[in-house]
Amino acid sequence: SETGIKGEQIAENFLLKKGYIILHRNWRFEKKEIDIIAETAGLLVFIEVKTRNRLDFGFPEEAVDYRKEEHMKIAAEAFMDANDNYKQVRFDVISILKQGDVVKEILHIPDAFY
Repeated sequence: SETGIKGEQIAENFLLKKGYIILHRNWRFEKKEIDIIAETAGLLVFIEVKTRNRLDFGFPEEAVDYRKEEHMKIAAEAFMDANDNYKQVRFDVISILKQGDVVKEILHIPDAFY
């Protein structure tokens, strides 16, 4: 969706400002997708980005359910099989709340799950 694409761009800019190196966006393994794969201080970080325009359906980060976590883990394993130079990994969620084109809040949750 357009909201999702904009959200990923916002998340990427946010991470770049924090000194992260963006390795991939929308990396796919079979039907599973990881929004952003980044690196910080030698750590490989798999990031799920959730963007909402309003809070009717709860906070964006609440949309990362067990099934989504499992999909990310499977895709992450596939990525690591192909890129075995990383020893440490982390799964993060970045939750973005927008109102029109204005970013109201960016919540970065490192180690959101294991």
